[in-house]
Amino acid sequence: MDSIKVLLVEDHTMVRLGLSLVFENSKEINLIGEAENGKKGVELALKLNPDVILMDIGLPEMDGIQATSLIKKSNPNIKVLIFTSRESEDDVFDSLSAGADGYIMKGANEGQIISAIKAVAEGTAWLDPAIARLVLSSVKRQTSTSVDNNISSVNKNAKNVYGLTDREIEVLALIVEGLNNSQIAKRLVITLSTAKAHVHSILQKLYVTNRTQATIQAVKEGLV
Repeated sequence: MDSIKVLLVEDHTMVRLGLSLVFENSKEINLIGEAENGKKGVELALKLNPDVILMDIGLPEMDGIQATSLIKKSNPNIKVLIFTSRESEDDVFDSLSAGADGYIMKGANEGQIISAIKAVAEGTAWLDPAIARLVLSSVKRQTSTSVDNNISSVNKNAKNVYGLTDREIEVLALIVEGLNNSQIAKRLVITLSTAKAHVHSILQKLYVTNRTQATIQAVKEGLV
């Protein structure tokens, strides 16, 4: 397997130096460039075409969320892993809405960072445990509020906007619960291939690339 081409976008020199040493000692990671601000990060992303970008949020000239959005619009195939000390709900949801494929905290150890990079490179959404708890808490809170506000009429309108079928709404609700394809198939008494087909269709209709982004979209739009 070829090494993963990584672009590091981070404004703190010592953090960049430390990560450079980590990647230098890894046969799985090839650090192909570094940028100290968001604007340069976007420029290098489009020039170097990395597999994964390790992106800070609090960057000068252009923040990491805006940079992520621009990069994803230009080349959706580039994976972006947010690497930051920020864990506010707004930052997390704004990052994922901008197209980020994962979110890892700067307190993560070397093994966790490399695992996160490998995961997003393979197309798997990665959320730091602390961030996953925050997302789940928000999902539960907003779902509860939606129920209190008679979500059924909202569901109907939102479903029609995205063209989701009744079955796809059911599957989306299970995605939000955190179920994988096998668990969805078992819960709905359908085949695994049918479950996979429904999930694929949902991602396409919501214009998202992974299950985490689908969850965010579902919660924000009141789909479940």
